[in-house]
Amino acid sequence: MIRRAQEKDTPQIMSLLRQVCKVHADGRPDLFVDGGTKYSEDELRAILADDSTPVFGWCDKEDVLRGYAFCVIKEPTSDTATTNIRSLYIDDICVDENARGRHIGKELYEAVRTFAKNAGCYNITLNVWEKNPTARAFYEAMGMTVQKTCMECIL
Repeated sequence: MIRRAQEKDTPQIMSLLRQVCKVHADGRPDLFVDGGTKYSEDELRAILADDSTPVFGWCDKEDVLRGYAFCVIKEPTSDTATTNIRSLYIDDICVDENARGRHIGKELYEAVRTFAKNAGCYNITLNVWEKNPTARAFYEAMGMTVQKTCMECIL
């Protein structure tokens, strides 16, 4: 079952955030610290309470969250060089490493897609790290295509 994540899900979400950080730290130890989390518990509570940053959770029969999708609704800007579109940015998707292979990620993505469409969004965007080919393959399988490329020069 997919539902909006709740404050009671905080311990499981924090565990999943550590799993995501480990994947990133394995690929880019110069940028990520294994064992860290992207958000503190206080920051997570604020995100969960904000309707512009919906977090969707996939829960098992016991209502234990086994995967999440952090989203941010991006409103149109006053930029005169681009069209004014509403967009949904997927900040993070994670499925518990012990629950993978059950199409939970696909269900989460489809729920986000439906939510974005119903919210009047033009598109869904996200970033994927080059050192995470599994994630890139997943997003491509969901029908996503490259919009732009971010480049770096390490000094």
